[in-house]
Amino acid sequence: MLLGRQGLRVLVVDRARYGSDTVSTHALMRGGVLQLQRWGLLDRVVSAGTPAVTSVLFHYPDETVRISLKPTAGVPALYAPRRTVLDRILADAAIEAGAEVRFQTTMTEVLRNSSGRVIGIAARDSAGRRFDAHAPITIGADGIRSSVAQAVAAPVVRAAARGGAFRYGYWGDLPTEGYEWFYAPGTSAGLIPTNDGQTLLFVGTTAERMHALRATRSGEALDALLQTVSLEAWRRVSAARPPSSLRGFAGASGYLRQAGGPGWALVGDAGAFEDPLSTHGITDAFRDAELLATAIRSINDGVGEADALTGYQDRRDQLAGRLFTVADTIGSYSWTMATLRPLLLEASAAMTEQVEAMQELDEDDRVDAVHTA
Repeated sequence: MLLGRQGLRVLVVDRARYGSDTVSTHALMRGGVLQLQRWGLLDRVVSAGTPAVTSVLFHYPDETVRISLKPTAGVPALYAPRRTVLDRILADAAIEAGAEVRFQTTMTEVLRNSSGRVIGIAARDSAGRRFDAHAPITIGADGIRSSVAQAVAAPVVRAAARGGAFRYGYWGDLPTEGYEWFYAPGTSAGLIPTNDGQTLLFVGTTAERMHALRATRSGEALDALLQTVSLEAWRRVSAARPPSSLRGFAGASGYLRQAGGPGWALVGDAGAFEDPLSTHGITDAFRDAELLATAIRSINDGVGEADALTGYQDRRDQLAGRLFTVADTIGSYSWTMATLRPLLLEASAAMTEQVEAMQELDEDDRVDAVHTA
C-alpha cells in the first residue's frame, strides 16, 4: 500500500486466500492505531465492528490494576481486529493504491543475476503455473519462517534466549472491560475483545511446560493453565460459549535479522520477531513497513541502496531494541511477581518511546500523505 502510494509498480504474492485467518493475538497497541489513522484505514477497522478498547486491566494474584486510556492525537482508543478483517482492509488498500495482489500464489525461489544480486522471484499460482517476476527490490514480508530470509541467508544480528508457548481461541458471551492481562508465577493469560462479539482468550507458559501439559492432558491444557493463573478468569470463561477448536503457538525465540541486502529487504516477523506476550507484533510490523517504505523512497530519490537499507535496519533496531530486551525476559517466565511489575512498566515505556518516534517522523519523510490517482 505504502509503495503503491509512492507511485511504484508493486506485485504482492500471498500463498493464503483473500481474507484467510492466521495465528495472531491481533491486539493493536497505540503505535499501530496511530499508523492506521494516518494511513486513512482506522475508520474501516471501526466500521467492521471492531470494539474500541478504552481501558487495560492487569490482574495479579493479590490485586487488579486498571489503566484508563485517554484519547491522544490519532489514537481515540485501542483495537484488536481479527486478522480476517485487518488483512482484507490492508489488501484492499494496497489494491486501491495500485498494487497488484495475487492470492494463493507461492514463491518457489529467489532469482539472482550473475553477480548474486536478487532480481526477483519465481512463483507458482493456484493452478501450478510458474511465472517469474523481476524487480529492483524483493521484500520478504512472510513471517518467522520467511522463505525470502532463508533464500538470501539473512543472518540473525540479535537473538533472544527464550520464547513462550500459547493456546488460544475465540469465546462468545465473554464480556471484558478492555484488554485484560492475567499473571501468576510461570503463567499468563489474556482477554482481548474482537469482532463479531467474540473475545480472544489466550494462556501462555514456557514451551517445555506447555508441551508436557499437552502430552498428558491435550485438550485440557488451556483449562489447567487458566485455573493456575486466575480462578476468577476461569469461572468467567467457563460460563461463556466456547469455540469449536483451539489454536496454538509452540514457541519461538525472538530475533532481529539483517534487514536488507543487494536487491532484497525484510519486514514484519520476517525481519524482527519478539515474544508474542509483548502483544506488539502487528504494531512492530506497521512500524517497519513505514520505515522500509521511506527507505525505498530515498533510494528512488538518489540515496544509495546500501546506505538506505542500512539506515532502515539501524532505525528499526534502535526502536525495537528496548522492547525486544524486556519482551525476552517476560516471555521467559523466569520472573517473580515482584520483578514482573517493573518489567511491565519498562515495556510500557518502550512502547511509548516508539509511538513518540513515529509521531516525530518529519512530514516530508512520511509516506502516508503520498497518494496516486
